[in-house]
Amino acid sequence: MTKTDLETRKIRASTWFRALQEDICARFEALEDAAGPPLYSGPAGRFELTEWTRGDGTEDLGGGRMGLMRGRVFEKVGVHFSLVHGTFSEAFAAQIPGADKSDGRFWASGISLIAHPRNPHVPSAHMNTRMLVTSDSWFGGGGDLNPLLAYQRDPAFEDSVDFHAAMKAACDSYAGADFTEMRDHCDTYFHLPHRNEPRGTGGIFYDRFNTGDWEDDFAFTQEVGRQFAGAYPEIVARRMNQAWSEAEREEQLIQRGRYVEFNLLYDRGTTFGLKTGGNVTSILSSMPPVVKWP
Repeated sequence: MTKTDLETRKIRASTWFRALQEDICARFEALEDAAGPPLYSGPAGRFELTEWTRGDGTEDLGGGRMGLMRGRVFEKVGVHFSLVHGTFSEAFAAQIPGADKSDGRFWASGISLIAHPRNPHVPSAHMNTRMLVTSDSWFGGGGDLNPLLAYQRDPAFEDSVDFHAAMKAACDSYAGADFTEMRDHCDTYFHLPHRNEPRGTGGIFYDRFNTGDWEDDFAFTQEVGRQFAGAYPEIVARRMNQAWSEAEREEQLIQRGRYVEFNLLYDRGTTFGLKTGGNVTSILSSMPPVVKWP
């Protein structure tokens, strides 16, 4: 593959991730518009989109566009686009395939999303897709659902069944994407070993995905984004008008603590962002706005 071909691929991937950010933000704002009394009050939320640059400005190291919203339906939601490049630290480069042959140089672009709805009946959700280049290139990402009330944390509950069906539909479209393998990877990865419990009801997770057919791999990664953008807003719309009690709100806030614990202790995306000089506000926007450890 020529350098020109690689640069074209980078442009295509980063353009898609930025467009997906815009699409999802629009869908979430439509849900804000649809919410109203008696459960919701105040103005409909709107995303605040903030461009940011990486580094001290003395050289071009990329950056991104942070999208944050606090609204009626979404107590806090972040939908972020990034496009960064530079050199890994020597210690971190040793953990990244191909970094030894690229002198630690890397390029990465992607979208990262975490939604924390106000209504305890509406599951939280996470999604990210990305492309990373060293001396090699690959895609990674996935999506998972995080119900906050006990009655919803059964994998057979309607919301999880529909979410898994959407992720399976993405996988079934591409021969190199094995849904069972990616589902199991998700369950293994999004697990809290110190509590011996899952973070949520899963979805799919894939890392260092490179079948040798870049076009197919890119198309699959796009389909993961499309399926999430279709399935999750439908789940939100289904649940957002259910009334909730103070006890359910309390349960929601306690369960959110599991999300915090995972992201700060185990999440590789958080580690990657912080160790490559990413936007700290954007990276830690995954934290819920209110949480309890009783």
